Amino acid sequence: MLKLGLLTGAALAGLPGCGAVPQRPPPGTPPVRGGVYSHGATGGGLKDTLDPYFPVTNPDISRCVQLYEPLLRWNPDYEIEPAVAESVTPNADNTQWTIRIRDGVEFHHGKTVTAEDVMHSLATVTDPDNPGSGGTELATVVELQNSKVLDPRTIVLQLNSPYAVLDQLLAEYTVGIIPTDFDISHPVGTGPFAYQHFVPGQLSRFVRHENYWDGPAYVDELFIYDFADDAAKVNALLAGQVQSIDNLPNYLAGTIEQQGASPLVSDTGAWVPFTMRVDVAPFSDVRVRQALRLIVDRRQMIDQALGGFGVLGNDLYAPFDPAYASHLPQREQDVDQARSLLRQAGHEDLEVELVTSSAVGAGGVESANLFVEQARQAGVTVRLNKADANVFYGDRYLSWNFAQDFWNTRNYIPQVATSSVAGATYNETHFDDPTFTALIEQAKREPDPARRTQLLHDAQEIEYNTGGYIIWGFKRQLDAYSNLVQGLEPHRYLPCSNFRFSRASFVRQP
Repeated sequence: MLKLGLLTGAALAGLPGCGAVPQRPPPGTPPVRGGVYSHGATGGGLKDTLDPYFPVTNPDISRCVQLYEPLLRWNPDYEIEPAVAESVTPNADNTQWTIRIRDGVEFHHGKTVTAEDVMHSLATVTDPDNPGSGGTELATVVELQNSKVLDPRTIVLQLNSPYAVLDQLLAEYTVGIIPTDFDISHPVGTGPFAYQHFVPGQLSRFVRHENYWDGPAYVDELFIYDFADDAAKVNALLAGQVQSIDNLPNYLAGTIEQQGASPLVSDTGAWVPFTMRVDVAPFSDVRVRQALRLIVDRRQMIDQALGGFGVLGNDLYAPFDPAYASHLPQREQDVDQARSLLRQAGHEDLEVELVTSSAVGAGGVESANLFVEQARQAGVTVRLNKADANVFYGDRYLSWNFAQDFWNTRNYIPQVATSSVAGATYNETHFDDPTFTALIEQAKREPDPARRTQLLHDAQEIEYNTGGYIIWGFKRQLDAYSNLVQGLEPHRYLPCSNFRFSRASFVRQP
């Protein structure tokens, strides 16, 4: 972990000035070009990566967004818009999708993006021997050997069966476009910043990509620092050592406004679940899983763990998806029913270990502490194991019996492909229900939206009844930035304005 005392020199060079507590600039204040921008990212560790297809922690994701871009992207309202591709369009039955690459998109080393680069990227992320998190689902449907490069800017992707929401998969940050000569030791993409330096567990440094297709960044350089400790992260912001942080502790939302910083609040579909492995005892008994879900006081979780910055969850993800099963009864705390289910399962004196970490982000450890107290009401003893980020997201990640994690906004089918079927890259609950999987397979190939919605409702009902997630709420993402900078705006997808630091700039102070 990088100590505060080391955040000096180049990291401070971008500050326009220090002294009196800076006030938020008035609307319409013109941006200032230049300076060094620093961001404090939550978590990270020795397993930090620059790999475009395997980001795990917030620092990983924030680095990934600077370096790489997908063909499509999500806008602040969580709607798909063009990115590296100017268009991605299906044929009548969704079995072929034509990709038209934006003219003149340039990699950091000067090469113009071509259809061959896109084909190489798709082949890499769907590599059967090592598929990326964004490529696992793509690999099941895209037939690259039967796809065609029509010209340097046009590809026709051939699918092995209809797939109605392929554009949603291609918009994920985990499907970034890389050149055919990609080298992970000096990574190159099309993003707004180019790689300069990287120390896992500590920091990464980037410089502005001058020929960025969406307009070059305002700042000259960008540093991203790992922070395992919330207090250190907030202190760095208030001391002017970083200009933004993700996952501001919720109880500080009002406090920082008197100290030269502003909260950034975004309505998102982000969630911090409890994860139960459905393939190991006692969680392999669905009655135990149902009981633990009934133990949770969801409103208390939101009010106390999120400081009120959230909305109720119902053990289902993807609340922005048009097919979200909002018709299912809202699950509420029912301690008596939880006790009854545990007695039926032979676990009336249940004892479990819950593994958490500050790397999970805002609401994680706080909700874990609350769960310990809420479980006691039902006679359940929960031993809390607060693991270091290097341990939590280390070799045992995805194998904890009962733990927590964090997820950002996704629609339902892409989320399932990443977390909830056999072979999914991050199937932390080890959920594998054949009926559920069959419904998902039908839904993603169904061209009729109404029929697809019904299939997804049926799938969600299975997860609602038997899944391994306790999804007690959705976060109103709370980040923070210095009043010496502007340009960060609420975004439904990823924290801190979708980590789009290319739009951030320093402001002149009176």
